[in-house]
Amino acid sequence: MARYTGPRHKACRRARQPLCQSKKCPVDRRPYPPGQHGRGRIRESDYLIQLREKQKLRTMYGVLEKQFRRYYELASRQPGITGENLLRLLETRLDNVVWRAGFAETRPQARQLVNHGHFRVNGKKVDIASYRVRAGDVVTTKESSKDLIVIQHAIDTLGRPVPEWLDADASERKVTVRDMPSRHQIDTAINEQLIIELYSK
Repeated sequence: MARYTGPRHKACRRARQPLCQSKKCPVDRRPYPPGQHGRGRIRESDYLIQLREKQKLRTMYGVLEKQFRRYYELASRQPGITGENLLRLLETRLDNVVWRAGFAETRPQARQLVNHGHFRVNGKKVDIASYRVRAGDVVTTKESSKDLIVIQHAIDTLGRPVPEWLDADASERKVTVRDMPSRHQIDTAINEQLIIELYSK
């Protein structure tokens, strides 16, 4: 699946928050949009606010527009609230589960680890970052990848709590999906209703 390869910090500055999860994100030093008119006053229309929220969510999970649109269409067909369904679909991506479990410092790093075939789902090799896990699935590293420096470094240095819907065992390099996440278990700072309003036009 394609991925965004452009300048990451530009999206962070436009959103005015560190979306890249990098420790060197310049958004704190330059908290204004990029470009020569970045410091100018911009009239924030309803459309701009909705569009910015969608771009923030896309950047967080590393999803391009075409794939994001498919996620929205799938979420709208599922029973329940469309916005919560959309966040649930994004949260249950395999690369996000690896990141949430603390086996990678950032989502892009988790995506690369998955694409390189370092993880198994229920004992089977899965190298597709967008693979959707389900309740009861067990994600493990392959035997030869248990001592990878990047995974060990992430486990040793990150103090990020594992969400309630996951059960992570760092010593065994194993993650069990206990249940599908509900909205209050997803700490993503996004107003998903704005995105639904944008796509509903």
